[in-house]
Amino acid sequence: MSPANLLHRRAVVDELLRDRGDLLVIASLGAPNWDISASGDHPNNFPLWGAMAASVTMGLGLALAQPSRRILVFAGDGEMLMSLGALATVGVQRPANLAIVVLDNERYGETGMQKTHTAAGVDLTGVAKACAIPTCLTIRNPEDVAGLRREVYEGAGPVFATVKIDPEALPFVLPPADGVILATRFRRSVLGEAALYN
Repeated sequence: MSPANLLHRRAVVDELLRDRGDLLVIASLGAPNWDISASGDHPNNFPLWGAMAASVTMGLGLALAQPSRRILVFAGDGEMLMSLGALATVGVQRPANLAIVVLDNERYGETGMQKTHTAAGVDLTGVAKACAIPTCLTIRNPEDVAGLRREVYEGAGPVFATVKIDPEALPFVLPPADGVILATRFRRSVLGEAALYN
């Protein structure tokens, strides 16, 4: 598929985070982290600066601990390939409030844009289906993003989507880099002020 036929990652992220309400967002290190920041820094964002391959398991734990909140995980294809086992656990636990969106540019963006296995035909949506995740989508067209948005906010999860995006180079938009600040504000946002003193 040529870049002309691929989606623009920040347009997709912007649409999914528009009018987000109290949606909680976990973003993997690298481009997903910068993409959510480009949409606007928010106390309900938890961008990972490290912890490669941890975003889905963190989102799963959050979804189980906060069943009344909607949880959205943004991961890259390289990270998702490192943590395929997490999808099996998501499929077994089946949190209805969890959505996982993989921004698949078929590249390892953190290490030099080498091609990932998805460039050779590995189907992450197919893997998610095999892990018994009930709603699995591959998004290739701009008109399909609205349907993905509905699933994120209203669908009976867990929801998994691979979004095929252009491997374009975009300027960095960095969130705060202090882990204590990020963790404290996210904890306060999720649990309230009193949680900081317990």
